[in-house]
Amino acid sequence: MTQNHKTYCGNEYDPLKRVILCQPQYMTIREVINETQKEFKDEGIHIKRALEQHSEFVRTLETNGIEVVLLPYHKKFPEQVFTRDIGFTLGQTIFVAKMAHDVRIGEEDVLKQWLDDEEMSYYTLAEDKIEGGDVIIDGETIYVGLSNRTHEEAVEHLQGLLVQYEVKAIPFKEKYLHLDCVFNVISPDTALIYRPALTEEDINLFSSRYDLIEVTEEEQFTLGTNVLCIGNKRILSLPINKHVNQNLRSRGFEVIEVDISEIIKSGGSFRCCTLPIFRG
Repeated sequence: MTQNHKTYCGNEYDPLKRVILCQPQYMTIREVINETQKEFKDEGIHIKRALEQHSEFVRTLETNGIEVVLLPYHKKFPEQVFTRDIGFTLGQTIFVAKMAHDVRIGEEDVLKQWLDDEEMSYYTLAEDKIEGGDVIIDGETIYVGLSNRTHEEAVEHLQGLLVQYEVKAIPFKEKYLHLDCVFNVISPDTALIYRPALTEEDINLFSSRYDLIEVTEEEQFTLGTNVLCIGNKRILSLPINKHVNQNLRSRGFEVIEVDISEIIKSGGSFRCCTLPIFRG
């Protein structure tokens, strides 16, 4: 596992400096692979609107001093906008995931090509099914959601590789796709949570570590937990999630509202659409 100085992430909330995104050029609900898509299958995705919203998202990041890398998009990958799932940065290493769903297999090769071109080292988790949406980092603790996309073996393998960390498996109700759709750490002492998806044991664990902002069922559907912290208590969130935004502001967070309502029809929001490679 080689290291380099171009990458570093130690948590979900230090100032974001460099991040990987991909435009939703070919975004479509080709086959339904999550609950949100079921809801919008007949309506479909309005590509022009999705592209405009994504451009506004990129502009917002850049305005806040963040370097945005856009991966090339390919027609055969309708879910490429969700770059979070193809890997995660932990410490100085970029881990490249193995995608669990057929419609997404191959997206990781696009990332690897970019990393090779940039001469950035990475570690491939080739044997394990694991996706970045299930991996939430908070200092020495790594929470890994157990879903139909991320398996128990992957958690055990990660713990074996990362002896200096505590890798904690978090089971949740599979219909919610990824852990970051029901839980997200946004500061050293604050997290967003959708309780009905999680076990009582884990809710108690999170309660002992964080001030928990509870997300309603309605705002879970519009991915209220799936915000992106860009550092210094600044958070990107959807305008539609009024309760979440109000709760964040009351705790001193600066909420930057960006409308990516077209993109969330496919089941992911700000966190899903971003793969941080440098925070510091």
